[in-house]
Amino acid sequence: MYSLLLVIIYIAFISLGLPDSLVGSAWPVMHRDLQVPVSYMGIITMLISGGTILSSLFADRLTRKFGTGPVAAVSVFLTAAALFGFSVSDSFLLLCIWAVPYGLGAGAVDASLNNYVALHYASRHMSWLHCFWGVGCSVSPYIMSYALTAHSSWSLGFRIVSVIQIVLTTALFLSLPLWKKAAAAKIKPAQDNKPATASSGESSTAKPLTIGRMLRMKGVPLVLATFWAYCALESTTGIWASSYLVQHRGIDAETAAMFASLFYLGITFGRFLSGFVADRLGDRRLIRIGTLTVLAGAVLVLLPLPLHFPALAGLIVIGLGCAPIYPSIIHSTPANFGAENSQAIIGVQMASAYLGSTFMPPLFGLLAAHVSIGLYPAYLLLFGGLMLFTQKRLYAEC
Repeated sequence: MYSLLLVIIYIAFISLGLPDSLVGSAWPVMHRDLQVPVSYMGIITMLISGGTILSSLFADRLTRKFGTGPVAAVSVFLTAAALFGFSVSDSFLLLCIWAVPYGLGAGAVDASLNNYVALHYASRHMSWLHCFWGVGCSVSPYIMSYALTAHSSWSLGFRIVSVIQIVLTTALFLSLPLWKKAAAAKIKPAQDNKPATASSGESSTAKPLTIGRMLRMKGVPLVLATFWAYCALESTTGIWASSYLVQHRGIDAETAAMFASLFYLGITFGRFLSGFVADRLGDRRLIRIGTLTVLAGAVLVLLPLPLHFPALAGLIVIGLGCAPIYPSIIHSTPANFGAENSQAIIGVQMASAYLGSTFMPPLFGLLAAHVSIGLYPAYLLLFGGLMLFTQKRLYAEC
């Protein structure tokens, strides 16, 4: 039963990644067709992020009331409906309207599935699941590219991914009896050579934690700061890598774009590799190793050498360092704060993550415009250092 559920969750994580890079891939054409400035993409992404943050915060209440399976199925249906809405939209206002369910669906399914895996499966599965998210995120630009080159239609790209999401929604609804059986069993599967134990995840009858109560719990503010700093670093690295290499390093645009994409490949491949050692090393050690690797990569980017290779290699090293951090933070939540609190805390962690990835890259854009884009590696080192500091404090408290 748990093995079959795991297969379904793996597929769901591919689905999680599919919509994430669609808007950015299509926007160069979309904004011209809709006759709006290119900067308006920021409005769309902010609306999506707002919906994601909101549904992440309510994931604990929803999961306690309805269960993980129904929340995941309805959430994926919301994203499928939103993507179809994007495909038939002929105005910017309609895109703004459909961006709301786009974000609401993404946040709820992300928080609920991450918590379920953290409670019921070994650390290696969390790494591989997030690797599958990277596969989905990497595939969708190719789908959009096909739609644009073969049919000159960004609408078709959204429609294709919408159909994929609808198929997955059907699979999730068909799997609901499995989720019910797993919830009724109230058993946490054996993992890491430990016997199965009673699971307190979504079956708990305790009242949902409020944000105030969570923030007063020992270690919660520190893990939120760690997650916020990590997502700020990851997003800033990916978004501004090409611009930094071209404008500050004088590297040609094609080479810069290739190495910026290799940063994301480093994350995906790194998560695949870390899955093989996750159970042996443990979540805390993986987070520490990943953070130190990120700092080493940022130093390579910072070095004022005449050769470009260290800076280019540094981006790949940062990607490899980022790989285990996100899944390991999520997977360690039940151990740090208790299984009965994990869904609520993971929901707030998701919200904190989206705050970091939404607001910190634009802040660097202001620094680049008014000071220098050469601050890019120092900006990354700032967040890497913050992660190292908050981890040390967190491990002392938990």
